[in-house]
Amino acid sequence: MPAFTDLRTDFLAIARRFADDPDDWPFAPRFDPNKRWYHRIAEAQQAEVWLLSWLPGQATDLHDHGGSAGAFVVVSDKLTEYTLTGDTDQAEQPDPAGGARLRPTSLPAGAGRRFDAHHIHLLGNEGGRPAVSVHVYGPALTSITRYSVDGGHVRVTAVDRAGVQW
Repeated sequence: MPAFTDLRTDFLAIARRFADDPDDWPFAPRFDPNKRWYHRIAEAQQAEVWLLSWLPGQATDLHDHGGSAGAFVVVSDKLTEYTLTGDTDQAEQPDPAGGARLRPTSLPAGAGRRFDAHHIHLLGNEGGRPAVSVHVYGPALTSITRYSVDGGHVRVTAVDRAGVQW
């Protein structure tokens, strides 16, 4: 199993070490046609590492990581990440200039991304083949807030708690 040694704050380096060594994962990724599959494969004081699989059409909701920063690496095939652009305030009146919008970025195998504790995104497999990714969060996830973009404004739709919803 890859170690966390000397990589305490570089979450992308941790994700790359795990992504580059699939033979050392404690189990192979699984693919579930009914829902996106994910499982924690390692944890340490400063971070936790998750393995995720994505069949075509599977995606997350728009979400944050409950105050955790992190990174992810696409291990196989490709994923598309949607991030917020424009005015992302949560005012009640729609912004006539268009307000918040989602901007897509295609991430092929080998691509990685760091994110801070305030990052909001949607990640999914828009391709025709299964994909696998490795995600690192620090500190460990305790909650995830889900959002929608409505009339150009970002709105909270749910807050999921570790140990309750996942």
